[in-house]
Amino acid sequence: MSIKEQVALVKETLLSYPNVKIVAAAKYIGIDQTKELIDAGIYELGENRTDALLEKYDALKEHKIVWHFFGTLQTRKVRDIINKIDYLHSLDSLSLANEINKRATKPLKCFVQVNISEEPNKSGIEAIKVKGFIKSLEKYPNIEVIGLMTIAKLTYDKELLAGYFKSMKKLRDEIMELGLPYAPCTELSMGMSNDYLIACEHGSTLVRLGRILLK
Repeated sequence: MSIKEQVALVKETLLSYPNVKIVAAAKYIGIDQTKELIDAGIYELGENRTDALLEKYDALKEHKIVWHFFGTLQTRKVRDIINKIDYLHSLDSLSLANEINKRATKPLKCFVQVNISEEPNKSGIEAIKVKGFIKSLEKYPNIEVIGLMTIAKLTYDKELLAGYFKSMKKLRDEIMELGLPYAPCTELSMGMSNDYLIACEHGSTLVRLGRILLK
C-alpha cells in the first residue's frame, strides 16, 4: 500500500474528530518519503532532532510546511532552529524558556510537556507542577503556551491510557480557566500511532503519527 493510500485510511479513522490535526512524525524517514507525505496532503511535519529538522527544512523549502519540533531541545541548539519552527511541543524548563525568549524573533507557539505517567526516564513536568510553571512564563513575551503535550506510557491497556488522557484534559481545562493572556492553552498534543484514537476520544486536538502513515 502506498503512503498516499495509508494516509487516506488514517484520515478516514478520524472522520468523527474533524477538529483533530495530524502532524507527521518524520524522524524515521528520509527526504523522498517525506515528499510522499506532502503529496498525500500532510503539510504539518514534526522532527525530534535538530540536525534532521534542518536537513529537511532546507531540502523542502519549496513546500509550504508547518514545522513542529517534538524532541528534547537543548538550550545550546535553540538558536539553530527556533526561527525555523512554528510549534515546539517540549517546553519543560525555565532555562529553555529563557533561551527561546532571547533567540526568537517573534512569539513561538509552545506546548508544555507533561510527564503524566510519572515515568522517571521520561521528559516533561510533573502534573502537579504544571500550573506553577506556566504562571512563571509570564515574563517571557516570546513564548505563547497554546497547550499541553504528553507521551503516554507505552501500553495497550486502553483503560490506563484513557486515564492518562482524561487527566491531561482536566489539567488543560484548569489552565484555560486561569485566563492567562500568554497561555490560552486550548490545545492538547497527545496520541501517537498506537493510541491516537483513544487520545482523540478524550480531547486531543493534535496527534503525532509516524509509522501508521507509512505502513
